[in-house]
Amino acid sequence: MNRIRTAAVIGGTSGLGRSIAEALADAGVRVTAFGRSIPETSHANIEYQPLNLLCGDFSPLEAQLDADALIYAAGLGRIAPFDQLTDGELTALFRTNAEAFARVLHMFQPRLLEKRDFYCAVIGSIAGLISSPMFAAYGASKAAVRSLCESVNIELEAQGSPNRILNVSPGALQGTRFYGGPDEPEKTRALAEEILRRMLDREQLFIPRYEETYRDVLARYHANPEKFGLESWDYKQRSGRIGEKPRMKVGFLSGTFDLFHIGHLNLLRRAKRYCDYLIVGVHPPGSSHKNKPTFIPLEERMEIVGSIKYVDKVVVTLDEDDAMYELYPYDYLFVGSDYKGTERFNRYERELGPKGVEIIYFPYTQGTSSTQLREALSRK
Repeated sequence: MNRIRTAAVIGGTSGLGRSIAEALADAGVRVTAFGRSIPETSHANIEYQPLNLLCGDFSPLEAQLDADALIYAAGLGRIAPFDQLTDGELTALFRTNAEAFARVLHMFQPRLLEKRDFYCAVIGSIAGLISSPMFAAYGASKAAVRSLCESVNIELEAQGSPNRILNVSPGALQGTRFYGGPDEPEKTRALAEEILRRMLDREQLFIPRYEETYRDVLARYHANPEKFGLESWDYKQRSGRIGEKPRMKVGFLSGTFDLFHIGHLNLLRRAKRYCDYLIVGVHPPGSSHKNKPTFIPLEERMEIVGSIKYVDKVVVTLDEDDAMYELYPYDYLFVGSDYKGTERFNRYERELGPKGVEIIYFPYTQGTSSTQLREALSRK
């Protein structure tokens, strides 16, 4: 491991990615681990940084472009028939598993092309190598990862670079939250160390448990893909995991969004960092909590908000945010810090807390406000 001094691990705060980050750190590597949530226990050689790949803002990675290694371990997916997946799931799944990986890899492409050593690995899936009923979208996204790695590795060889990308394609993994269990890094530590050894050896494909399990799986798939797929369907039907609820974190916030300004944009940007799917409710005229005149018609305000890249769905909101929970169950409720401690939000905390909802209070944005803009327009 002495060939690596610094490493960036995307998805390095949980699951297999966390085990990889800790294995590198234990070997003396300075690691920056990016993820949606920060582990409760820290490591002396690991710097943890929040990163939501669904925001599309990868600027935090720019400081890592001179690292000696890049490991991409982020991923989303669940077992369910294709028709049971929501539009939000499909968007989040392909963005996280395939699109974000392609963009991150492109950012580090200059390092891959250099003559000096650079090491790279991505956690794909065996589902990307075979037909995967009940895992159709997830398998397709991981197939994109496989194809990208194969093609870029050929480009690297043709351009004289010694560097390669290791595509790790495991099956089910114990010790991760992917299948709904707890995050247990000690159960994936041995695999993490094996991945790092193979990455240092410039391998391009690693299928854990290949000899004992997946050699036969791949042989049966290539012999008769349709028969294999039907058998896989039957097996997953018997597994008891079909019909699980989406594991996406859904966020909700409401506002009038009249005279849209930078404070509104900052609120939406901050909210998206916490969740996979952001629903924004826009107050109609006459809302009891925003009893102020509006300059922009409701339909136009909704179109403006819905055009912001951080917003996944825009709806007309009811007067009470807890009533919106009944229509769109959410995991996070976002609001400005000036509402903290009010009777209304104290009630929300009492009612929504037992349902697993976390209320996030954002600092009030200093500067431009809708009130200031209204006053300026009124004076004119």
